[in-house]
Amino acid sequence: MAKPIKVLIVDDSAVVRKVFSEELSKESDIEVVGTAPDPYVARDKIVALNPDVITLDIEMPRMDGLSFLKKLMRYYPIPVIIVSSLTPKGGKMALEALSTGALEVISKPSGSYSVGEMSIQLIDKIRAVAGVKVNPSMFAGNNNNAQVKNKTKALTETTNKIVAIGASTGGTEALKVVLTEMPPNAPGILVVQHMPAKFTTSFAERLNEISSITVKEAADGDSLVNGTALIAPGNFHMLLKKSGARYYVQIKKGPLVHHQRPSVDVLFHSVAEYAGSNAAGVILTGMGHDGANGLLKMREAGARTIAQDENSCIIFGMPKEAIKLGAAEKVVSLNDIRTTVLNMIVGEQ
Repeated sequence: MAKPIKVLIVDDSAVVRKVFSEELSKESDIEVVGTAPDPYVARDKIVALNPDVITLDIEMPRMDGLSFLKKLMRYYPIPVIIVSSLTPKGGKMALEALSTGALEVISKPSGSYSVGEMSIQLIDKIRAVAGVKVNPSMFAGNNNNAQVKNKTKALTETTNKIVAIGASTGGTEALKVVLTEMPPNAPGILVVQHMPAKFTTSFAERLNEISSITVKEAADGDSLVNGTALIAPGNFHMLLKKSGARYYVQIKKGPLVHHQRPSVDVLFHSVAEYAGSNAAGVILTGMGHDGANGLLKMREAGARTIAQDENSCIIFGMPKEAIKLGAAEKVVSLNDIRTTVLNMIVGEQ
C-alpha cells in the first residue's frame, strides 16, 4: 500500500487550519502531519516533518507567504499550494506566487465559495502536485526576463483563424511562454486556465503588460479579433460562437465539467462546432483529463491540434490523456508551441 501524502498546513487563521485538517483527514491517502500559524513555525516543522505538500496562506503576520515562498524555493523546493482570499490584492499576490514556484492556487472558503467546493479542489490538487520535482528555475519570478512590450494595433480587425488553448497546473507560466512571443497580428486566441474567480483578472492584466498582443479577461459577447487573446473568467465557462463572419464568446455558468469551471472541454467542443478547420487547439500542462475529448473533437472537425510534451510539462496529465486518445496531431516542447501553431494555421492562409 502506498504511503499517504504528508501535508503541512500553514495559515494564521485557526479556523482555516481546523477546516483544512478535518477535510483532508477524511481521505485515506492524505495525512495532515502538522499545522503552522506563521512561516517561522512552518520552517521548523518542514525540517522536522518532511512534508510532501504545503498549503500556504499568502497574507500572514511576521512574514508574508510570498516572502516565505521565495526563501523556500531557494533552499528547500517543495510542492506548494497557495491559499488566497478572493480580493484584487489576493489575486495579484497569488499570481506572483505562481511565478515564484507555487504549483496551484485555491480560494479560502467564503460566502461565494463553500467549504465543500474548496475541499474537492484542494484534495484533487494535493494529489496532483504530490511527487512533482519542483525546479524553481522554470518559473518566471525567479528570473527577470519578463518585460513590458510595446503594442502595435493588429493589422486586421477580424479573424478567420482561431487558436484555442487549455491549461491547468503549471499553465500560468506555460501560457506566458506562448502568449508573450505572439506577433501583434496573431490570430485570435481563446484561453481556458483552471483558476478561481477573480484571479483570472490579475492574470490577464499581467499577461497584457508583457505581451505584444492584447490580453484581457473575456466578457460575454466579446468579439475575437486578430492580435487579441481572451482569458476565460474564473468560475465561468467560455464558448466560441459565430454570427456571420464575426466570432465572439459566450460567458456563462453551468455545471462543473471534470470538476472545473471554466472547462477546457467546453471551449474545445464549441471551437470544433463553430470554427472547424479554421482552428488550432493546444493542450498544455495540467492535471486530469479536461480538454482531451474536446481536442479530439477539434481534430475530427479538421482543426490542427498540438499537445505539450512530457519533458516540458509541470504535470503531464491533460496532454497525456489527449495523446492517448489520438487527439494530438503533434507533440512538441513548450518552447516550440508558438512557432508550431503559427506555422500550422498562418502558413495555410
